[in-house]
Amino acid sequence: MNANAPVNEVSGTLLMQSCTMFAERMKLSGTPDELASMKNIQAALDGYGYRTQLLSHDAYISLPGKADVLVDGKSLQAITHSFSKATQAGGLSAKLVDLGEGSEADFAKRDLHGCIVMVDGIASPVAADRARRAGAAGQLHISPHEHLHEMCISPVWGSPGLETLGLLPSTVACTISLADGTALRARLARGETPQVTLHAEVDTGWRPTPILVADLDGPEPDGPFVLFTGHHDTWYFGVMDNGSANATMMECARVLAGHRAAWKRGFRLCFWSGHSHGRYSGSTWYVDNHWDELERRCAVHVNVDSTGGIGASVLTESASASELIELATDVIRQETNETHQGKRTGRNSDMSFWGVGIPSMFGSLSHQPPSPAKMRNALGWWWHTPHDLLDKIDEANLTRDTRVFVAAIWRLLTDDVLPLNYMTHAEALSVELTKIAKSLDGALSLAALADAARELEHAASAIKSYGADAASINLALMKAGRALVPADYTTGDRFAHDPALPQTAWPVLDPIRALAGASQEMRPFAMVDAIRARNRMLHALRGAINALSLP
Repeated sequence: MNANAPVNEVSGTLLMQSCTMFAERMKLSGTPDELASMKNIQAALDGYGYRTQLLSHDAYISLPGKADVLVDGKSLQAITHSFSKATQAGGLSAKLVDLGEGSEADFAKRDLHGCIVMVDGIASPVAADRARRAGAAGQLHISPHEHLHEMCISPVWGSPGLETLGLLPSTVACTISLADGTALRARLARGETPQVTLHAEVDTGWRPTPILVADLDGPEPDGPFVLFTGHHDTWYFGVMDNGSANATMMECARVLAGHRAAWKRGFRLCFWSGHSHGRYSGSTWYVDNHWDELERRCAVHVNVDSTGGIGASVLTESASASELIELATDVIRQETNETHQGKRTGRNSDMSFWGVGIPSMFGSLSHQPPSPAKMRNALGWWWHTPHDLLDKIDEANLTRDTRVFVAAIWRLLTDDVLPLNYMTHAEALSVELTKIAKSLDGALSLAALADAARELEHAASAIKSYGADAASINLALMKAGRALVPADYTTGDRFAHDPALPQTAWPVLDPIRALAGASQEMRPFAMVDAIRARNRMLHALRGAINALSLP
């Protein structure tokens, strides 16, 4: 970018002033301090010329309270977790079973009904889901170090409905330190049977939570817009997660508003509650209640989380949809001289917009250097602990990260043609189809899908050659996303939200993958699902090809 580009207006001083403001309050979802902090952001955005509104909606929120783990009557330092079951006065006492890393196979080895399972690592929805299905009564996590990380263990994306209510955790969940866990594990290995009791106070229920929305229109007030989001709720003071990212959002809003005359489309910012304590309840509610507008108008979703951490020198691991990898690579190289690796986005970071068909990029951008796998936390050892304070922010890193976001959003706002490359999407899909076809060993032909992926690649490469105006091309790109993104990142229901559990690439293809591993007895049944999955994927590809094949 040239010397007058918006990125050069990013102010480290203003960024740190915002972080200092966020360091003044703990911002648990649905609390008065969270709302007061959000109103401070609203006042700043009003001053930058944005049209703001503070929404309020009921969300199913879980706030962990006091916890204690007693081993033969001795108290260990412990925390409980969001969506853990609360205990009665006497706590939960049960047989302790060591499951090591707690893999699916580890859970399948034993009868765990009514037991407390002990597993390595930070508490997670994956472990909670396995424990629920195994009929365990409790789960005891061993932290990878001395720090205890607050976590939400619900696998239900957003507030539960009747269809997902039964998927909420059914266990009492606590975490203890590595030293205490190692000692407890050693006792079990010696054949001892320590008496373990879990105590957990957890406040779970429906409560009002806020969402701050800020708009600045492009040339057409009802035309396409770029969506920029981040959560505002925190664990403890949460100055990095997510105060620094909120500072990045505010600074992007300030800088980009000054160049509004160059915009080709509008800009919307959303600050969520319920990320940490409601499993993305804010962004999920927003999608559910604004689905039609988002489907018609939202071009791209950019998310930001935990910018500017001390020591965050790795900028090669940020995530993007395949059609946005080229943009991500360009802006990261431009601002940092690092080479983006094109990591696939996981089931995290308020990525609630895939069902609508909106391509998304980023989330966390800068990460900690490599360290032993079990010890490394990509966002820093202080993440989700009381130590996430102002001293964990590096002004130079925060300025660098914010420049990357300004550069990316600037391109999304001002490029005549949206920087969405569906050739990259088609290439990645072709690689995946080849891999799946090989595993099928001829059981089901994927030739039609492979041919359609090649057609998609051709249509995406040729779209600018049709001589259409930029508005028509952009509309075609958005329509292509509505067809392809749900297939790439969901199991196929555009109006629901898949669980917050790991997914494969193109989850709609999972029934075809299942066919490859089906037993001879089950293969005819698996074939039924696989053929339907093939039809679903082919329909998505045809929709995208038709959208990109301008007359």
